[in-house]
Amino acid sequence: MPVLLSIVLPVHGVERYLPRCLDSILEATPAGESRFEVIAVDDLSPDRCGEILDDYAARDRRLRVLHLPENQGLGGARTAALPEVRGEYVWFVDSDDWLPDGTVSALVDELAQESKRDRPADVLLTDFVHAYPDGGTEPNPWRHVLVGSPLVEGATVAEHPALFRTVMSVWNKVFRREFLTGLGVSFGRGFYEDISVTYPALLAAERLRYLDRPCYFYRRGRAGAITSTASPKHADAFAQYDAIFAFLDRPDRPGRPVPESLRTLVFDRTVRQALNVYDTPGLVPADRRKDFFRRISEHFTRHRPAGYRFPGGVRGVQYRLAARGARVAYAELRRTGRLPRELKRGARAVAPAVKKGVRSSARFTAYNAFRRLPLDEHLAVYAAYWHRGYACSPAAIYEKAKELAPDVRGVWVVENRARAAALPAGLPYVIVNTPAYLKAMATAKYFVNNVNFPRTMVKRPGTVHVQTQHGTPLKAMGMDLKDHPVAADGMDFDLLQEAVDRWDFLVSSNPHTSEHFARAFPGRYEMLDTGYPRNDRLANAGPAEVAAMRERFGLAPGRTAVLYAPTHREGQGGYVPLLDVRELARRLGPGFTLLVRTHYFHTGGPGDLAAGEGAAEIVDVSAHPTVEDLYLAADVLVTDYSSMMFDYAVLDRPIVVFAPDWEEYKRNRGVYFDLFAEPPGAVTVDADGLAAALLAGDAEPGARAKFRERFCPWDDGGAAERVVRRVFPVRG
Repeated sequence: MPVLLSIVLPVHGVERYLPRCLDSILEATPAGESRFEVIAVDDLSPDRCGEILDDYAARDRRLRVLHLPENQGLGGARTAALPEVRGEYVWFVDSDDWLPDGTVSALVDELAQESKRDRPADVLLTDFVHAYPDGGTEPNPWRHVLVGSPLVEGATVAEHPALFRTVMSVWNKVFRREFLTGLGVSFGRGFYEDISVTYPALLAAERLRYLDRPCYFYRRGRAGAITSTASPKHADAFAQYDAIFAFLDRPDRPGRPVPESLRTLVFDRTVRQALNVYDTPGLVPADRRKDFFRRISEHFTRHRPAGYRFPGGVRGVQYRLAARGARVAYAELRRTGRLPRELKRGARAVAPAVKKGVRSSARFTAYNAFRRLPLDEHLAVYAAYWHRGYACSPAAIYEKAKELAPDVRGVWVVENRARAAALPAGLPYVIVNTPAYLKAMATAKYFVNNVNFPRTMVKRPGTVHVQTQHGTPLKAMGMDLKDHPVAADGMDFDLLQEAVDRWDFLVSSNPHTSEHFARAFPGRYEMLDTGYPRNDRLANAGPAEVAAMRERFGLAPGRTAVLYAPTHREGQGGYVPLLDVRELARRLGPGFTLLVRTHYFHTGGPGDLAAGEGAAEIVDVSAHPTVEDLYLAADVLVTDYSSMMFDYAVLDRPIVVFAPDWEEYKRNRGVYFDLFAEPPGAVTVDADGLAAALLAGDAEPGARAKFRERFCPWDDGGAAERVVRRVFPVRG
């Protein structure tokens, strides 16, 4: 039978990891499987790797070993192996990684089907898993870019350019050998050696396919990995960039024409990678940083596409500074968030985004002037949800402080005039970046927020910062996200720690929250074990207020109101409906009303909600500003992983968990307890189960009682008062 797959395995200094890699290829594959071969290259390894390879080769004829007389590096070892390859497809596997059980057999089956097509895939991309030194694993953080894309059936990169947002390594790509050797490209020397092959291959391929099967365990964080090693060799990346653009400029370049839009994407990706390397502490040695930054500037000069437009926002400012070689200005922008004085003097000559930075610098000049004023001992600044308005625990604390500490006046921060117009009548406010805002932020004694204030606002000695957060955590939070890259989505953990270091108090809703917040947000603050002030209203609500809220939403007596409130999924963009609410409405019938509330991160709402005659009424309440109104109006809550379940439990009403993607959510986000084992009520994974649970009524009071005992012990209606009495000067 012809060889379908050749696995190329460069080997150097990995004696500790090599047996596992070889076993995952050879021993985890049926002995009779002869449709693949392994070409292992002993790259003059200084340890026993050569002996290990020879021993395995003596026992398995599918493995052949090349012993190089001189060390060639990863790129050179792969290049040396290519003339020995006999397979129709070639896969470059790193010898410190390993493959899941059954991978090779499944892959050659897939390739056998590909080879029968009129247009076989030039590159087959595979899913993979990150593996960490502590034994933990995380799924491919870019899988969401590929699943459901045209690449599942086969497409070009022009048809799915988002592919350039994924990892550009070779180990998750299987190449058609004839296509690869016909590209006229080669692996580079030193670090980042594979991008000089992967970029040209993706650009030239007539057909790319994605196989949604984890085929690779990629080892993260091991000693010696280039992503954590200080070395002048990080500058090798620029030679690989040159090779990529040399391929693009070749008049005899194989494959289809490359549009300028793709060239721009490639350029942008290389700039981002170079700046990430430069910005990552400990990678570029101190005595090489100036030269490395100069190389980035030269990269702009040499390869910037015609008509290239810089990105918007801060990243665009960074790119402009890098293009100019303005290393000192770039460093100051990274360190302080503002531009240096010499750049302000040249404002007329710089681009609009830089001018915006200059205006920002002027605001900070004013802010710093206000900071010279004495602290206003009687001023408290309040904010919620990134300056969206008057809400959550800060609002409850504000109201209670007016009652118990009337000598402290409060002012709310909102992001714009539209937000200000939506505030309750008479509520004092300032708008972000106005002089009144800058003065309040510079002189206030107290700061209360459910997220963090901007890091550019300095914590003055004598000020008091109260962090309330905005929900009991089911999902991993803060520093616990270091092991969950999809959920972290580029989070800067150093900046997070800076923010936590400003907190004087952290409000906790229950003992579970105190336990996990103490680890997720390490700091010297005092944990306030008070309960959530925002839940006081729920604990104190009487029948009259409940009736008023039902009337407000047009809920007739006897009608069952179901509040459906799914949470945000990291890595999925906006609102992704996992439930057909119109079909649910048809199943429930006219005795129900569905109140649908999408997460505040999302825009556009749930779309068409007309369910037809005989169905439950559906009302989009996503824009309603006060979620507590909805809690009081609803007879039952349907949610998935939202912290709303913990708040709603205060009312002691039925809760149904609809969690069809629990396993995926658990992997991507990380969770603090098993929701299926300790639910607040019925748990469902499909629409049939959800409809049945809602029609059954209050079928799980025992589960709800246990849930309330664990997560609502402090929700007695007095949380805001406890916070105010601890933080503010209270009369009497």
